[in-house]
Amino acid sequence: MAGTVTARPITEKQTVQELVRRARVAMQEIENYDQAKLDRLCQAVGWATANEKTFTRLSNMGVDESGLGDRAGRPNKRFKIMGILRDALRQKSVGIIEEIPERGIVKYAKPAGVIASLVPVTNAALTEAGNGIYAVKARDAIIFSPHPASKNTTIETVRIMRAALKKQGAPEDVFQVVMKPSIPLAHELMATCDLTIATGGAAMVRAAYSSGKPAYGVGAGNATMVIDETANIEEAARNTRLSKTSDNGSGCSADGNLLVEASIYDAFLEQLQKEGGYLVNDGEKKKLKQVMWDAGGHRTPQTIARTAAKIAELAGFAIPAGKTFIIVKGSDIGKQHLFSSEKLSPVLTIFKYSGFENALQMVKQIYEVGGKGHSCGIYSFDDAHIHQLALTAPVSRMMVRQPQSKANGGAWTNGMPMTSSMGCGTWGGNITSENISLKHYMNTTWVSRPIAEDRPSEAELFGDFLNSETFD
Repeated sequence: MAGTVTARPITEKQTVQELVRRARVAMQEIENYDQAKLDRLCQAVGWATANEKTFTRLSNMGVDESGLGDRAGRPNKRFKIMGILRDALRQKSVGIIEEIPERGIVKYAKPAGVIASLVPVTNAALTEAGNGIYAVKARDAIIFSPHPASKNTTIETVRIMRAALKKQGAPEDVFQVVMKPSIPLAHELMATCDLTIATGGAAMVRAAYSSGKPAYGVGAGNATMVIDETANIEEAARNTRLSKTSDNGSGCSADGNLLVEASIYDAFLEQLQKEGGYLVNDGEKKKLKQVMWDAGGHRTPQTIARTAAKIAELAGFAIPAGKTFIIVKGSDIGKQHLFSSEKLSPVLTIFKYSGFENALQMVKQIYEVGGKGHSCGIYSFDDAHIHQLALTAPVSRMMVRQPQSKANGGAWTNGMPMTSSMGCGTWGGNITSENISLKHYMNTTWVSRPIAEDRPSEAELFGDFLNSETFD
């Protein structure tokens, strides 16, 4: 029609530019907040998201929307928000945060800037709250990019977080969310923000590192547990069940492979079955392999983060009521042996070993299949075995006698920093091997004052190489 003006569609670049503009305005408004005010905002956001009623609603919403995970169990993850809040409240993020008098060093905290946070489909409601607490503590602003399959859960979670800020008189735009997520928009967001926290699939993590901006990524899991002859069999089996069945085994920290010493193998396998494990026979194992991996060796979406009963049904067999995870006997390790790879489901593989040196070799072989850099664990009271595994395993974290998926990212009973994002070091293609926590959301200014000269003699430095042969 003559005279009609057709509005041009808003591009991804324009959308991101407006989000970042608003984020920078919000950062300016909070840049002079003192520590007490920031801590109160952290508490407000923590309560708004982690109170039992709200988090149960949000976590169930995430399961219902995505079809992934365990409706009954996911609400238990609220402890992680409370743990992150605990860690945040115990640290400084304004002004001087550390002094080292003997070195003449004083450290000052500064915001990292506007952060892009990629939310994984299996952790909607938790990732936003945890990352949001760390961000506001550090005086950052953060923009959440939801996974399309759980975007409504992320949008609702961020709405609640914004309401908590508004109630305290703080700018809501410290927290923002992409309303219509897409891969191009996520790429634009990562290329525009000052920092990306990428918790999600390998492709998105690689994209974060290719964005041209700093990024903290995570790596794939394939948690492998060693159960030696000193282990408490009942404790190890119980913790295995707790870890493996949490949220239908969707976490990258969930036990994937168990290496069990030969003398306790039968007893441990029996105890696993008492805990609710179903041991498949050879025929069922073949059916399970066919349904869990496609012809190219990729995990099939319909068997990820589903119940053990559902996976068995898809494979064409049934498991008895009360059986909550599936046990597969393993003998071979390698990329062609798919049950030695990450399974992202309540399915685990059990191997037998004789001699601890063989267990160490098997650990190295498994991480060549996948999961290098993420985590391993051990059930042992032999400190020499614990030490040997720590020296050998190419992982960033190792849990001793703990339910792996509930311990890696911090727990009330260990000293790991609470987080929902775990770096996997250069093994996993990441820049850090630490749990992503408050310090990663801040820049630090090091102030250096003169100290007494600390200059060793050349003899002390070079030892017996001093005045020896040179290579001119």
